[in-house]
Amino acid sequence: MNSAEREQNKNPETATKNDTKPGTDDDGTTVIAESPWAGVLLCVTCGAVGGWVITLLADWLTTLRWAPLKGPAELLASIPEPGLTVGAIAVGAALGLLVGFIGVHESLTVRISRNRVTFNIRDCSGSFTHDRIGMAVRDDKDLVLLAPNGMEIAREQSGLRWQQVADTFTAHGYTWADTDPYRNDFRRWVPGASGLPAGADALLIARAAARKNDDHKDARELRHELLRLGVVVRDNGKRQYWRIPG
Repeated sequence: MNSAEREQNKNPETATKNDTKPGTDDDGTTVIAESPWAGVLLCVTCGAVGGWVITLLADWLTTLRWAPLKGPAELLASIPEPGLTVGAIAVGAALGLLVGFIGVHESLTVRISRNRVTFNIRDCSGSFTHDRIGMAVRDDKDLVLLAPNGMEIAREQSGLRWQQVADTFTAHGYTWADTDPYRNDFRRWVPGASGLPAGADALLIARAAARKNDDHKDARELRHELLRLGVVVRDNGKRQYWRIPG
């Protein structure tokens, strides 16, 4: 995805509020999106349960002769009931709500028609015409679009239902693959690796640092810079792998 294809998308369409079942717009575009409220509800529930569990742990820690964080536990346990439990559950639910909204912001929405495919994630949108797409691929947790020559043109982490994604791409006339046909072509990157074009090693070094610091935005931009040099990058844990389409 190059810079000309990425644009700000500050007003997501209401289709992103649908559940994971594909919906169809009036122009025949099928929209697949994660259910935002299901994720938020799950996070809120987990946060509330976590808050309640913390109160139990605090009571238990105060009974031990020595325990890590015993001072904060005693302070927490000194709060009278039911204020302690109610407050802990409320704080946990609030934190869960925050995490849930972050998850909604980070989730992927895909719009597929016979003419083009559009990815919407965070505040960015990338649109690709049908003739540019040789294949749509599932690569572990990533949804990948490959050009006819094998060059990667888009890669986004997806929490969508893969069978729905595969069926929708196929129904709109795209080739689908459940595994990356070029996966065996990837080589593990180490600093100074041979075979890379000029400047690619420095970008991979910078990207490794960005990923170590959890700077996802910078890592994403560096991936796009590497694509401009003709280098496709695949992540596996903290490791980076690369290939150059033949």
